[in-house]
Amino acid sequence: MCLSWHEFRDHLTAASSTFSFQRGFDAIRRAQAPLKPFSDPAAMLDALHRSGGDPGKKNLILIALISAAQGTGNASDCALTLLLLALWPGLDAIRHRSIWRRLGTQDEVTSDVLARTIEAVRGVDLGQVNWIAATVLRNVERDMVRARKRQAERESLSSGIEPDEVSADQMGLQSQPEDAALPRNLQKLLGADALLVIRVAIEGYSQIEAGAELGLTEAAARKRYQRALRKLRDALVELP
Repeated sequence: MCLSWHEFRDHLTAASSTFSFQRGFDAIRRAQAPLKPFSDPAAMLDALHRSGGDPGKKNLILIALISAAQGTGNASDCALTLLLLALWPGLDAIRHRSIWRRLGTQDEVTSDVLARTIEAVRGVDLGQVNWIAATVLRNVERDMVRARKRQAERESLSSGIEPDEVSADQMGLQSQPEDAALPRNLQKLLGADALLVIRVAIEGYSQIEAGAELGLTEAAARKRYQRALRKLRDALVELP
């Protein structure tokens, strides 16, 4: 029987508290300096999930886990489990948005999110990526949307309907800003903050998630988002 989304998280949490898992974690700690301050997995996860804190230090922890997960043996499995738990809040948000977009049934979306996350973790090029969480989460969601779009296009071809005649609503998708240029007027008005507004107001990202993608701290993302909204309100007031 397949585990539900929350049952799977409970299973990972239980697995991370076993003695054998602790041994795997200790092996990673010895090899990865950013993990040395943490005596057990729970302490590390608490530090990652705690609001505030130094985003740079959190990112170094994730880099260390990615490096271990891309290895072999028990330490690799341990690191992969910890990465799934570390990214869980973001993965949960992706799952909710994917169900809302009708990318599949709840079970299908759950399986797809987990499978694509594992694939993304294994394939991250640490020499090319700056912010681990933002990159992995963005790639998972982007690939899920694109896969659903390709499936809808294949189905439309097999039914004799031209792909261009199938609307986004018929495919269970919303138009994605990443698939087209940013609206010129919005970009002209908000400048670099236009992407932040699109991520939060249109795509459903939290301000923390969108800020992390743009290399901003939580406080900076919140401040810039509120400033952008004020600019939008002022611009609407000035419309004839």
